[in-house]
Formats: sequence, C-alpha cells, structure tokens
Amino acid sequence: MSSFWSIWITVITLGTILGCYLLLRWCLQNKTGVAEGDDMHHEFDGIVELNNQLPRWWTILFYVCIVWALIYLVLYPGLGNYKGLINWQSSNQNIQSLAESKAAVEANKTNGVINQYDREVEFADELFAPIFEGYYKKTIPELAKDAEALKIGQRLFSQNCSQCHGSDARGQRGFPNLSDDDWLYGGSPEKITETLMNGRQGMMPAQLDAMGEKGIQELVAYVLSLSNRPDLDQAMVDAGQAKFAICAACHGQDGKGNQLLGSANLTDQIWLYGGTDKAITETLTYGRNGVMPSFRNTLGEKKVHLVAAYVYSLSQDK
Repeated sequence: MSSFWSIWITVITLGTILGCYLLLRWCLQNKTGVAEGDDMHHEFDGIVELNNQLPRWWTILFYVCIVWALIYLVLYPGLGNYKGLINWQSSNQNIQSLAESKAAVEANKTNGVINQYDREVEFADELFAPIFEGYYKKTIPELAKDAEALKIGQRLFSQNCSQCHGSDARGQRGFPNLSDDDWLYGGSPEKITETLMNGRQGMMPAQLDAMGEKGIQELVAYVLSLSNRPDLDQAMVDAGQAKFAICAACHGQDGKGNQLLGSANLTDQIWLYGGTDKAITETLTYGRNGVMPSFRNTLGEKKVHLVAAYVYSLSQDK
C-alpha cells in the first residue's frame, strides 16, 4: 500500500474514533436550558418529553467500545501499513498464483508471521489429502455407489456449483438440470470430468439479420413442430423447415443436437432457456451465450473427481 493511502486510512480510522468520542461528550452536556428531569414542554398524543441524559450503562458501553477499538488497532493491522504489535495477518497480500501463495506460506514461517488462513489450509491439506487420494483411485461409477464419497461430492457441489445449478442440481433458466439424462456435452464419467476440468462456452448466434422477423416466426413454428406441439400453422412449419438448414449445421438435420458441439436436442420437451413461443423467438432473435467455468485450479483434479461422481450419480436412477 502506498504511503498516501496508508496515511489516508489512518487519518479516517482515527478521525472516526475521535469523532465518536467528541459526539458522545457533546451529547452528555445539557445545552437545553432546562434542568435535568424537567419537562421540555414538548407533548404529542399525551406523551410528554423530559430532559433526560443517556442512561449511564449506555454511556459506559460507548466508552468501552472506543477503548476496545484503540486496543484492537494497536494489536492488529488496521492503520494503513501498520502491522500491529502481534504482527498478525488475516491473509496473504498481492498473491498472483498458487505458487506465490505457497512461497508466501514458507516466507511467513521463516519470518514468524502468524497467518491464520495459511495455517488452516495447511492443516486441512494434511488432514484430508489421504482421503481425497483414496477416492481418486476409484472409478466414478464406483464412487457413485459409495455413500460417504457422495456426501463429500455433494458438499463440494453445494459450495461451488449450486449457485448456478441449484442446491438440488435441477438447474434454472440458462443453467442445465443435472438430475435428468439430457446432456449438452455428454453425461458419461469422462465427459462430466472434462466439463468440470476445462469448462464450457456455448454460443447460439442471433438469426434476425439473416432471416428477418418473418423468417424467425417461420423457424419458431418448425422448431416447435419438432417436439410435436399441436395447433401449428402448417404453412409456417413448411416455410420454417426450409430455413432450418442453417441450424442443422449444429443441431443436425433431425434437430436432435450434437454433443460434440454442445448443441441442444430440439425434439424433446427439455429447454435450457424456455420452450415457449416467446422464449424460442428470443433465442433465435438475439442468440444465447453460456459459460461454464473451469474448476481445474479452484478444486483440483481429485476434488473434481468427487464432484463428477456426485453429478454422475444424480442421473443414474432416471
């Protein structure tokens, strides 16, 4: 941190504490011209205001908090670049990579810096590494039948995947349901692992410029017909079928999709962004872009193995 920002933070922090103290002292002074406990001549709905000071216990509590704040700032880092008397750090600063993180841990040990986060990570690695190693030696289908392994996989899923796919893994608009047997890129153990390790980036191009609004309406009618929707205008369906050739490059001539490309099956009733006339029109008009992040660095191969086993197990009873 630069000297300017260090001084800025120090001034703001100490100034705030001093301001609280001065405000408290000001509030304790009687500047009303009315003796303490007397009527302030303010009345509303039968309630009369009296000139009462802050309760003594409340005043003492304020003073205690101010003193505690000063003691805390002396012991722990909080005033710019000042590291505190006990030289304690909550986490490494300016770490750019895992390698630097490990180097920082070793440096902290050498310098005697107390770093709670590093201690907890190191302890967790030593404690759980053999467990993850043991599970990693098993295949995903084997782990999918191991109740204890699935519990760990579920916890990892809840921490890293549920924000998008939901705590029950049933997904939501724009995020696939992982509990059925419909897969964009494949639901085999190898494909699930590949997705988690490398991430995915799907892109559905907009078709408005190429087809116009009329063409979009015709194409929507044909796409709806692929999943046997009733009450469609056959003339619109036939016109849309001719235009579907541009879509067949990804979704196939039969509309059943292509897992190599991550293109959706249009012949079932499973829709990532909605299967209504309006939703499909929106998809064709504006396109779609979906990103599945890689967990290679955040979880590592062995934890990904457990998450993959958990995800794989969700669709095995379907």
